[in-house]
Amino acid sequence: MDTMSNYPKLFSPMKINQLTIKNRAVMTAMGVGLANEDGTASDRNVQYFRERAEGGVGLIITEYTRVNEKDAIVSPKQLAMSSDKDIAPFRKVADAVHAAGARIFIQLNHPGRQNVPIWPALWPTSNRLAKVIPGYWKMFYKVMGKNDRSSLEEPKMYNFMNRHFKPLVAPSNVPAGLGFSSFGHFKIHPLTVDEIHKIEQQFADAAVRASKAGADGVEVHAGHGYLLTQFLSPYTNIRTDEYGGSTENRARIVKEIIAAIRERLGADFPISVRLTVNEFYSKIGYPDQGIKLDEGVKLAKLIESYGADALNVTIGNSDTQVMISEPVTYAPSWRQPLVKAVKEAVSIPVIAVGVIRTPDQAEKILESGNQDFIGLARALLADPLWMKKAQYGTPELISRCIGCLVCQESYEAGQSTRTPTMCAVNPRMGRETLYAQNAGKDGNNRQVVVIGAGPAGLTVARELALRNFKVNVFEKEDQPGGQNRLAVAPPHKEMIGWSYIDLETQAKHYGASFHYGTEATRVIVESYHPYAVFVATGGSASKPPIPGADQDFVTTTTPILEKQVTYEGKRIVVVGSGMTGLETSEMLVEQGNQVTIVEMAEKIPPGGFAPSVWDVESRMRAGNVQYLTGRRLVSINPDHTVTTVQKDNVREILTADEVVLSLGVRPVNGLVKELAGVCEHITPVGDAIHAGRIKDAIHTGFKAARALV
Repeated sequence: MDTMSNYPKLFSPMKINQLTIKNRAVMTAMGVGLANEDGTASDRNVQYFRERAEGGVGLIITEYTRVNEKDAIVSPKQLAMSSDKDIAPFRKVADAVHAAGARIFIQLNHPGRQNVPIWPALWPTSNRLAKVIPGYWKMFYKVMGKNDRSSLEEPKMYNFMNRHFKPLVAPSNVPAGLGFSSFGHFKIHPLTVDEIHKIEQQFADAAVRASKAGADGVEVHAGHGYLLTQFLSPYTNIRTDEYGGSTENRARIVKEIIAAIRERLGADFPISVRLTVNEFYSKIGYPDQGIKLDEGVKLAKLIESYGADALNVTIGNSDTQVMISEPVTYAPSWRQPLVKAVKEAVSIPVIAVGVIRTPDQAEKILESGNQDFIGLARALLADPLWMKKAQYGTPELISRCIGCLVCQESYEAGQSTRTPTMCAVNPRMGRETLYAQNAGKDGNNRQVVVIGAGPAGLTVARELALRNFKVNVFEKEDQPGGQNRLAVAPPHKEMIGWSYIDLETQAKHYGASFHYGTEATRVIVESYHPYAVFVATGGSASKPPIPGADQDFVTTTTPILEKQVTYEGKRIVVVGSGMTGLETSEMLVEQGNQVTIVEMAEKIPPGGFAPSVWDVESRMRAGNVQYLTGRRLVSINPDHTVTTVQKDNVREILTADEVVLSLGVRPVNGLVKELAGVCEHITPVGDAIHAGRIKDAIHTGFKAARALV
């Protein structure tokens, strides 16, 4: 049943310029790594955008799309609108979006200093080589896959690029690097006035191509620290000519880009500008630097006067990336004061994101008048049907984004590995052409037993219930979640729990039965005469055979995360600095303990995604946490000391009232053997295979369920 009346504001139409958008939901720009290597739209792009349009959004804005092939390539497999070859492939995207009743803008971008010299240097050459060397891309990614983004901070890497590749371009010679940006080591070439004019025309040329490709409008990207933000910011723009100094001079390039597009495409062609209104340097200890809100509002008013038809309000740059990323600890609607300040200053429509996760929240924001359009980004990675579920009265079936940043982490990793972006709660994200949205109704009420109601087991239950299998889920605890409940325990991590809450709601809705407080045995399982059994019994904290690990002042992270034990005023050594170790340490700091973290790797945490790590560490600074890296645990001694050894065999003795081991999780999968012979299909999923993250649990559950025939 159509229930748009539940959300009258959200489902009301509104115009941008003369273009009517059917509702107030806008899919804002996100890099997803689905384009072809030459920047043309791929079949995967088509299906990805089609599904979001069919899901009900009114307007889609593409990922940042480069305007030239010389110095604007910011990442591999990024969309381009830099030459006429890009027009026809993108028209397939536009046609698919229009057929579903939505509109589409192409976001135009130049990265400026916020880039890596290797991409603009290698990409055009690589595209030429790929045409004549069979298997070139496979070889290329094999080499590139050996490096991750952290390698950019290694002197040998950035010195090599500075010697052999052209400098990055920017308004002024001000490198990034005040925060945790990895772009701060590269040489910069300040643009000449002629070069500025050339880039302005490249934006206009790209807009013309966008129009020819079927786009309904364009968005000029003046946010997130890219080239146009670099001109707008008084920190990165220290020019003394007509493009520097006053606010008006710093905004001149945006003014001239809008004018150039208008000259080519006329007054009725919609132009949105994505604008950083606060760079938040204050959050990283530089309160006097960059664009602050008062300057951001002034810029918004200027850009309206220059002829922009809409403002897409945003924040941050690469130095303050954590603010853009919005880890799980960021509260829903936290950007509203910023957005409100802009809305009160301009008369054109305002679009904004900001941890908007539910239709009820979206409706409330629209009712407040703080913004005109709801920006949905990761929410639509997690669930393309977000708007359709709101429209038809089932918002409780939305798979909510949990803010885990797997999407951003996988996007960055994919630049070197050719893999598309992933979503922890949506295994089909980026793989829409590999897995059908609906797997069919082929279950024929065949019995399936799922043992364990963590994310893996719940995913199996949902997928198979959807296919009309008769699913029974057994969970020995009295609630769902499994190991995922521990992930919710650290401060400000409540949204992580949405993963299993939403999965359980969906599985029940589609017909799965749940038996809580019931430990599955062979007798119970056999009584169902199952066609298939899925063992999703998770894992338990590992306690390696380290001398002294069995003493009563030594524990794992589990009792702390479960709040079975608390400490106050203790000297605590935490061994292991993965995210579990860091988040457990944060809990211990909040309880008033002095924490020392011991890590065998040289970095804390090994393999951690920078914004998530920075977010946790920023809250622990007040607790004076000590980090000891490059140290291997040797023993835990009866006199409440810990012995570690460094690579040079130097031993160190640490005093500890308590020792907490955060050394991974071992699978609990004994039922796989115990149930042998019960049926033909007995499949372990999630941590019962090997310890992993929420993403791994949900994805293995999904693949196992889809593989059942």
